[in-house]
Amino acid sequence: MKCPFCGTPDTRVVDSRLASESAQVRRRRECVSCETRFTTYESPLLNMPMVIKNDGSRDTFDEVRLRSGMLRALEKRPVSAEQIEDAISHIKRQLVGLEAREISSREIGAMVMRELQRVDQVAYIRFASVYLSFEDIQAFEDAIQALAAEPTPEMHRRQVPLIDEDS
Repeated sequence: MKCPFCGTPDTRVVDSRLASESAQVRRRRECVSCETRFTTYESPLLNMPMVIKNDGSRDTFDEVRLRSGMLRALEKRPVSAEQIEDAISHIKRQLVGLEAREISSREIGAMVMRELQRVDQVAYIRFASVYLSFEDIQAFEDAIQALAAEPTPEMHRRQVPLIDEDS
């Protein structure tokens, strides 16, 4: 791998470990020329389904767009980068596991909502306000009341799963 600092094409791997629910390999590398260390993440290329937008047009799945939407909702919230990456990885695994080669942007939005609800309730409401296009205060209240009836993300984290959630 080419060094991002000096451009030398030769670097060596110092340390490797699994990251993001074992979906990626995190590698610490060191440039043999300038001796600067940096981190890379290696993940498999996945055959993602085409996204059908609300206007009926089709586009390729864009992980950057997914990440930016989630980060906007999670802005200034006490959620770790690892939790965010795990949520994104979970959504991507669901998309790869689909039998259909196309999925609507609404379905992807629903997946994001489920992940945000699991991770952070405030981020969930932020995302829902845009995704569900709340028209008035009553729509907000309804969403908050429905959320209040659900277990909190902290309760979910403390709960031991009985079966593998990826099945």
